Formats: sequence, C-alpha cells, structure tokens
Amino acid sequence: MAGRDRARFVCQACGAVAAKWAGRCEACGAWNSLVEEVATPRPGGLARPARGAVRGVDLVGLAGTTPPPPRRATGIAEFDRVLGGGLVAGSAVLVGGDPGIGKSTLMLQAAARLAASGQKVIYITGEESVEQVRLRARRLGLAEAPVELAAASHLPDIAATLEARPETGLVVIDSIQTMWLDTFDAVPGTLTQVRAAGFELVRLAKTLGFALVLVGHVTKDGAIAGPRVLEHMVDAVLYFEGERGHQFRILRGVKNRFGATDEIGVFEMTDHGLAEVANPSALFLAERRGHIAGSAVFAGIEGTRPVLLEVQALLAPNAGGTPRRAVLGWDAGRLAMLLAVLESRCGLRLSGNDVHLNIAGGLRINEPAADLAVAAALVSAASETPTRPDTVYFGEVGLSGEIRQVAQAEARLREAAKLGFASACLPLRLARGGKRLAPPEGLQLAEIGHLGDLLASFAVAAKTRKPDKTPV
Repeated sequence: MAGRDRARFVCQACGAVAAKWAGRCEACGAWNSLVEEVATPRPGGLARPARGAVRGVDLVGLAGTTPPPPRRATGIAEFDRVLGGGLVAGSAVLVGGDPGIGKSTLMLQAAARLAASGQKVIYITGEESVEQVRLRARRLGLAEAPVELAAASHLPDIAATLEARPETGLVVIDSIQTMWLDTFDAVPGTLTQVRAAGFELVRLAKTLGFALVLVGHVTKDGAIAGPRVLEHMVDAVLYFEGERGHQFRILRGVKNRFGATDEIGVFEMTDHGLAEVANPSALFLAERRGHIAGSAVFAGIEGTRPVLLEVQALLAPNAGGTPRRAVLGWDAGRLAMLLAVLESRCGLRLSGNDVHLNIAGGLRINEPAADLAVAAALVSAASETPTRPDTVYFGEVGLSGEIRQVAQAEARLREAAKLGFASACLPLRLARGGKRLAPPEGLQLAEIGHLGDLLASFAVAAKTRKPDKTPV
C-alpha cells in the first residue's frame, strides 16, 4: 500500500466511516456491515487554484420564463407516465427493484422502442454477457432493434466511449453496482465505488446531454443499495414492485425533479415481456366475485391516477395464544390501529380471532383513505354479511372512530362511475367551496360520519338483518 493511501472502514448500510473494524456499526447498528476501503487520492490532490483563476457565478432573479424541458418519449406509455412525459435530455434516472422482478426487461424494451424511433441508444451491461442480452432480446422480439450493446464495467473505458459519441440520446447502465474505477482500491459494489461511479456517470450525462438510466440493486430491506447516496445524485428514482409469482408489476416514482412523485405505471409480465395495463382498475377487479363476506372495493389514488382495488379480510378463530395479524399490501401498524378502534369505539370483538388482510392484485397501498374500505371488509367478515358488490369505499378513520375527509374525491367517484359502480360510501359532508359534492350521473352517495354507522348497516350487534336488506 502506498504511503499516501488511506485505509478506512465504511458501513455499507448507512455510509458511516470508522477508523477500525468492528462487528457492529455504531451509527446504524447494522452487524458485519463495515468493509475496508482504501482511497487513493489523485496525484497532486485538490490544489487550491490561483487567485486569478477564480471566477464568480452569475446570479439571476426568480422572475423569468423558462420553457419546460423537452421530452423523449420511449413509446411505453406507462413508463413515460411515471417519468412525467418521457426522458429529459441530461437527466439521470435510477430504477431499483428486487432481483428477477423485470428491471432489465423493462429497460431493454424501452431502449429498443427509443432506438426504433431514430435515437442513438447505448445499453451497457456489467452483469451479463452480450450473448445473454441478445438471447433476451430475441425472446422479446427485439433482436432487430438498432441498440448499441456492450458488456463492460470499467468506467474509464465506458466514459471514453460515451465522449466519442456525443449524439447519443439514451445510455442504460445495468447495473451501477458493477461499475468500478481504478482510482479507488475498493471492490465493485462498495459504497466508495458506487458513489464515485454514479457521480462520474451523472457528470457525463449533464455534460454531453444524453439521458441516463441506472439500474440499481436493492438490499434485503427493499432500499436501493449504496445507502441512498445514489438517490441524492439522480433526478428521478423509480421502484419496480411486485411479487415474482404474480403477473402484475408496479413501477412507482418516489422522486422526480421533472414530474409528479408517487405516480405509478402498471405492467403485466407475459411470455413476450412486460405488457402495459392501460386500465388497471378493470384488471385488478376482473377476478372479483360479488356477494362474498370479507370483501370491499377501495377507490384509491396513486399519483394522479385513480385505481379501484379489492380489499379482502378473513377472520379465523384462534385456538390459543397470541392472535395472528397477517397483512399483504397494507401497513400492519394501521391494521392494528383500526382493529383497536373497532373494539374500543364500536364494541366489535375481534381480539380472539386471527386476522388476515390482503390487497388483491399485488399493489401496495400507502394512503390512509383505505381505512374505511378495510373496516368494511373486516365488519363484513365478522358479520358474515357481504358488502354490496356495486359499492366503493374510501375515507380515513380517526382514533375516536370518526370518518375523515380525503383528497381527490371527485376523481375517485368518476373512476367508480366509469366502471359501473352504483354507489359510494364516503365521509359525511364532503364539500368543496361550501357546496356538497355532486356525484357523477348514476352514482349514489352514502355519507357516514362514524364507524358506528358502518356497523349499523351490517347489523353486527343485534343480528337483526332482514333477508332483503343490504348494507351500505
């Protein structure tokens, strides 16, 4: 090791630096995450520039007219929706997801579509050989696409290639964790290499004007590897979600400097790659069976798109011990809160049952507006009374059992009416500008102010429901 080389131990979970190795990181508490990295500074270091070489920066005011950045549509509408309309020249996009979820498939399809439109596209893989990528392209029917392909991981060689092709429109790096620079004595995938490689690639994208897409690995916790250092460098961060055994895939934007965040694109994995789902509500509800206890339809909002989903609840008697709470697609802590409200405020005894909750379709719900739909599914399962199959639910539940208003109610109701639903159960006195909410034509509103009103419609306590009476 050279005399000027500095050895240090960097936590691969949080990025903290330690002078010596330890079994546990003192910053984040992760075990066996400290990796030795040797940083070799460039010859001469960062010398202070001469006084005459220092220039000031130009300052401008807030007022002014700046045209929106031009977009390069990839031809995949769901991908362009999440990006905000397409790729922006000089921007950097980070796409993360579990192994095998379909990241490389989506990027190859987007690269082929953009190349077919006349753009110069370079696809660089550091994990697979050229023949492996060609095999995937033949399987997807993209073998004739004019995409320039290379298998490389040494970043200086890649940078020289990109600088020699200034007319390039899109560069895909699959993946950033395989890139390395010989400036640092650290293995590829470590925090030092990921940070340096990401910075260099983003610099090239800004300088040469091409759109850059980085494919990133995720940790066991679901976060993009590299202690989120990459998320601060890039302009947009997209997560590819879904169960590997399920055909649906969700592309979710969590950061976007050129568009809305929390926007989603819905895809279906087929034998010929990822197919776009233009109407996810109809697809998510296609296999729903009406008149089944423990099921309710939730009218949700994902980004700017209204989506209707089926919430399924199942109660099973617990023979002894601690009752189980199994949740798929929703927050387990919010389910515990909702169960506590139903017991304490409404007198519905569920503590002796195992509770299983599932969001059908593989989509994960993050908004509190799903509280009322989940409560309806739980009450339906407890009373063995099906909800009305033509009714949607949305509304936030407070700790006292009150139903609170939620945003974008009009869009939720329009989506429900478009799919043929006849009624909607929503918070009481939902108004805009002092006027009561006007429902779309053919849609009736059932406004409730407390969870007790929901239980009364199912007649849970007295079991006095008549055969011809249907719940709200």
